[in-house]
Amino acid sequence: MFYDPIWDKQHEECGVLGIYDKHLDIPRYIYWGLFALQHRGQESGGIALTDGQDIHTFRGMGLISTVFANGVPEEEGGPVGIGHVRYSTTGSNNPRNIQPLAVYTPMGQLALAHNGNLTNTRTLREELDRGGATFQTTMDSEIIVNLISRSQKDTIEERIMESMNRIQGAYSLVLMTKDTLYGVRDPYGFRPLCIGRTDEGGWVLASETCALDAIGAKFVRDVQPGEFVQINEKGVKSTIFAKAPRKQACSFEYIYFARPDSVIDGQDVYQARLNMGREMWNETQYDADIVISVPDSGNTAAIGYAQASGIPFKHGLIKNRYMGRTFIKPNQKQRELAVRMKLNVVKSVVKGKRIVMVDDSIVRGTTSGIICKLLHEAGAKEVYMCVSAPPIKYPCFYGIDTSVRKELIASTFSVEQIQKYIGVDKLHFISIDGLNRAVEHIPKEDMCLACFNNDYPTDTPQANEEGEKYALEHK
Repeated sequence: MFYDPIWDKQHEECGVLGIYDKHLDIPRYIYWGLFALQHRGQESGGIALTDGQDIHTFRGMGLISTVFANGVPEEEGGPVGIGHVRYSTTGSNNPRNIQPLAVYTPMGQLALAHNGNLTNTRTLREELDRGGATFQTTMDSEIIVNLISRSQKDTIEERIMESMNRIQGAYSLVLMTKDTLYGVRDPYGFRPLCIGRTDEGGWVLASETCALDAIGAKFVRDVQPGEFVQINEKGVKSTIFAKAPRKQACSFEYIYFARPDSVIDGQDVYQARLNMGREMWNETQYDADIVISVPDSGNTAAIGYAQASGIPFKHGLIKNRYMGRTFIKPNQKQRELAVRMKLNVVKSVVKGKRIVMVDDSIVRGTTSGIICKLLHEAGAKEVYMCVSAPPIKYPCFYGIDTSVRKELIASTFSVEQIQKYIGVDKLHFISIDGLNRAVEHIPKEDMCLACFNNDYPTDTPQANEEGEKYALEHK
């Protein structure tokens, strides 16, 4: 298992973007949109464009600014393009896994960008292998294009929808042919996808509304769970290809993944995080001198806690924004030094103070323990930690890079044991009911909470030692 030991967080795998517009400089606008989605994936990225006849991809490892350091591709004249930013899981930080994927099918060229994770990957892969399919990547996304290519339906639209009814799990997709843009959201709606309109009368599909804002597009609506959207010169055509018994929006979009300036399924993310802070105050009533956050993901909830409690919010930790991710397994001393490089304590703020420290989650507990140690070393009198996610006890099979269950500290430790392990004076995780109240526009039954309560809305693969979700990554 590779993970970033410097910053012990969960990671969401991808952000997707598609534009259909005959008047825009599509490569440049996709670049700007992907830049706004960079928080969803920092390992690789790419753009697919068309000249009206052929589809060409431009892809690379690293941030979008690195991938296109020598300039954005020239406008090719076609009306459509798609883009992708990716966070890779085990073994996946490999150039062959960069998206968008572009393939030749019996219906012509097709390009695809995928956000999410399929739960029947192994079954479909084995079936396709038996049928003579060949694979160039270790991604479940390639299974989707194989299914589309092998479908016997008469049109590409029918082939896509038939394939969607064969895959299971989480997926928000943008796809393109030489003249048409498509968007798909899985029947449960695990991963977000929205529709926007450009000033020139074109259309945009994006993982988050912040990407629409970045390119000056106006939000129209969210793609509904189980909806297939077709966009071309005739406008937008919508088809519901499947229905699930309930909607299951990922709770971590609101806790951590989405940018706070986005609105997902009618819920303002910033407001949800403010509400989480207020709920944690209602649940704790800690008597403290200051509230601080673990930047940046804990900022908004910490402000909410401060507003509700009347305890002043202070910047007690300063983040070095120029330190990238690393894929090493350092010893404890090296890990501590790395955290010190990324975060530094403002001693004059914390010295002698009783502190409420707010963070979004605790996954393995390694980084939280180091931060608490730094605060005590700087003279903090007491540290009370509030976490705006309930204890993460179970792995996610829907597109979040959680480790196998044995590496999740809350799967084996009680709250009291975690408190002792990370060295805080008090520790509180927001309750599931508190989280549901905070995400006020999403009913409790419409939110996926499986990583907290083991209530998976779909059948899940049987986990092996490394976790079934990584089955293809070891081939």
